[in-house]
Amino acid sequence: MALTRTKISKLLITPTFSKMPSFAFACGSEKCFRVDPFRNFGSSSFSSTTAATAVVPEENESKLFGLVKEYEDYRRNLYGGLTHKALLVDAVGTLVVPSQPMAQIYQQIGEKYGVEYSEDDILNRYRRAYEQPWGRSRLRYVNDGRPFWQYIVSSSTGCSDSQYFEELYNYYTTEKAWHLCDPDAGKVFEALRKAGVKVAVVSNFDTRLRPLLRTLKCDHWFDAMAVSAEVEAEKPNPTIFLKACELLGVEPEDAVHVGDDRRNDVWGARDAGCDAWLWGSDVNCFKEEL
Repeated sequence: MALTRTKISKLLITPTFSKMPSFAFACGSEKCFRVDPFRNFGSSSFSSTTAATAVVPEENESKLFGLVKEYEDYRRNLYGGLTHKALLVDAVGTLVVPSQPMAQIYQQIGEKYGVEYSEDDILNRYRRAYEQPWGRSRLRYVNDGRPFWQYIVSSSTGCSDSQYFEELYNYYTTEKAWHLCDPDAGKVFEALRKAGVKVAVVSNFDTRLRPLLRTLKCDHWFDAMAVSAEVEAEKPNPTIFLKACELLGVEPEDAVHVGDDRRNDVWGARDAGCDAWLWGSDVNCFKEEL
């Protein structure tokens, strides 16, 4: 099965309009996803529902699939019959999110090391530091990323205590620090893989990502991972997307990337020749908990 733009559920959760019905695509023996064939035509008001198989009453089946076919024809004319054989997924902000605000953790752990800045001060200083060019390397996340994160932590909090840094750094390798955006996401990824769609993580992250996903018990959802610290290229550099496609054995034009950053995820993926959907806009799947 190829992943198509007409599967409006777009992988995880379907926006369902209050005045329009949801339908299920016929997928033969394969699992179908709850979809709304009027995704781009109706009101912008919707509520998110978990992706699942939908049961269509037999007496309405012919009419409903007629509507679906009409919509498929429309999308085929618009996108040239675009299909996808692979799904690339961003990590932080799309697959997983911090369980508590970053500044709160920096401040809480930092209290015993003499950090006096407020959470607002830490957040503002963090943003300024993170947005500055990283002068020691063309890449921020090299191997375990420690030099970069030491710079970020000391710039954000004014504290250069090595014990503080290690405690903070290790905290972000634990299950306590992160949670999945949607606890049901795994069911969808597994269904896609069973249907023949390959799935990979593409992330700007250091070498902690793989053990973190194992800790969160979701590493087995993916056929491959393209991590910037390993690939030696960071989004929006097309190289990291091309590497993911290489690992999956697909051409870039057969892959779609989903991420929450327009520049890094959408522009980067499209520069690599992939399709791209912006998390929270093109794909309304998770509620951000930042």
